[in-house]
Amino acid sequence: MKSVEFWHARPTHFWHEVADIDPTFSYAKLYEEAGFDGLLFFDTQNLAPEVYVSLTAAANVTRTLKLGTGVTNPMTRHAAVTASAMATLQTVSGGRAYLGIGRGDSSLAHLGYSPSSASMLETYLVDLQRYLRGEQVEFAEDSNVDSLNLGDQPDTSRIQWPLHQNKVPVGVAATGPRVISMAALHADRVDLMLGSSAARIKWGIDQIKEVQRKSPRNSTAISAYINMVVHDDGEIAWKMAAPSIASQARFAAMHGKPIGPVSEATRDILTNIHSSYNMKQHGQLGNDFITSDFAHEFGIYGPPSYCIDRLSELVDLGIDRFIIIGSPDLAAPDEAIAGLAQKAVEEVISTFN
Repeated sequence: MKSVEFWHARPTHFWHEVADIDPTFSYAKLYEEAGFDGLLFFDTQNLAPEVYVSLTAAANVTRTLKLGTGVTNPMTRHAAVTASAMATLQTVSGGRAYLGIGRGDSSLAHLGYSPSSASMLETYLVDLQRYLRGEQVEFAEDSNVDSLNLGDQPDTSRIQWPLHQNKVPVGVAATGPRVISMAALHADRVDLMLGSSAARIKWGIDQIKEVQRKSPRNSTAISAYINMVVHDDGEIAWKMAAPSIASQARFAAMHGKPIGPVSEATRDILTNIHSSYNMKQHGQLGNDFITSDFAHEFGIYGPPSYCIDRLSELVDLGIDRFIIIGSPDLAAPDEAIAGLAQKAVEEVISTFN
């Protein structure tokens, strides 16, 4: 079986469940010891601790676990600041950093803004890659350093301290066609956030391949964000994951219009999720109108053999990394929930390595 990486994205609702923050972030060792390849932290300043401080703390208690943002955004930090933070993590971790970026969601909503535009993300992404390569980046049009009338001043922007020999890889969390295509053109990896159905994943991969045919770039690695609960009863499994299903499926109708191949039933549910989503309780609430069919289109829920078959189908399409999100958590305070996560590792994830 083809070797595939499995990462875990730390859910924001975790921080609603803990009384005190472990300043060492020692729970990161659980993922490394369990065999996960990487761990992502959300950059959502109002709902979770500061992401780069968290990642550095996690790097200090792990040795092989890759660490990154899942995701940051183009608005809350200048591209030079993000690049410098991630390049520092690359040095601190010995080359284990990963920079995941998207248009922004809860981070911006809790500052009073909607997600950044695709064009803003593209401009930011291009600058970000240049900074990480140690290249010059042109000043913004509204730059006014000249007004200081100094003896001399920078003409362009560049990270000038020694960068790690291995550039930090950059991936884009993508759902819509414009962001998928832009990511395929400028990023090192596309992290598809399309659910788990083969039809939807293939739709995203086909768009990436179309860009590759027209671009001098040889290839772009492709990941998939996946909700997964391994349980002998698939109906119980998806109902356990209902809050995560609503949270992640919402990206397929971010502005009210469903994206990608959908049935009429799926279209109606996506529209309802969009109009009813409560950002004040991000990732914590399910919806009564989510059906079993819809749940299995946007996640993988069931016995180990079923989960392996579903994941294998996506691997055959070209996915080489899964980011498990919103599922039972190894570091959950509830032992039963942590046990389900361990079951997923031992009976499903281990079979791909």
